[in-house]
Amino acid sequence: MTHPILLQKQKDTIKIVKLMFRQTKNIDTAFRQVRTFTLIIIVCCCCIAAYALYVSNKSITETGKRIYILANGKVIEAFASDRKDNIPVEARDHIKTFHQYFFTLDPDEKVIRANISKALYLADRSAKDQYDNLKSNSYYSNIIAGNISQSVETDSIVVDINQYPFYFRYYGKEKIIRPVSIVTRSLITEGYLRNVERSDNNPHGFLVERWKILENEDIKTVAR
Repeated sequence: MTHPILLQKQKDTIKIVKLMFRQTKNIDTAFRQVRTFTLIIIVCCCCIAAYALYVSNKSITETGKRIYILANGKVIEAFASDRKDNIPVEARDHIKTFHQYFFTLDPDEKVIRANISKALYLADRSAKDQYDNLKSNSYYSNIIAGNISQSVETDSIVVDINQYPFYFRYYGKEKIIRPVSIVTRSLITEGYLRNVERSDNNPHGFLVERWKILENEDIKTVAR
């Protein structure tokens, strides 16, 4: 027969063991809860960091599209865009600039040389051939000798960007001012545009190729 004191001790021992098991179970549950909470916090932090990176990258990209131009002492904001959106505009301006340089002449050899030099930066050998042909026919010498000024006015420029190189046709009018008369001529040319690297001498990054003068005829003469 078990002694009452021993029996009580056994009961106390069992209680202590149960209590310790319960505490151990509570600690394990608490650890799991802490681990789960920590994982949630880590996931939330990762999401916040990813969102912050996305917003920062988007902001940097938007900022990169902004261009600030200094004009007359004032800062003006502009926006960059893909070149493909501006090809027709840049192509027409390149063609217009080329014709203005090539056909704007004054009775001054330095002015003629400077304008032709600028024009030849914008075109290939075909423009140089036209210049050499005019020069061999004393066209520029006659301008200087006769005190003649010549300018060109653009009517329209047609550019086909659906093929490459880009075909174009230029329509304009030449005004030739002589000492006794003003002659207006119809000017029609055609050629192609090829992409090249931009430079100070060629800011649009195009080169006129296979350039031909299709029409250059008098349409009106006015006495001075």
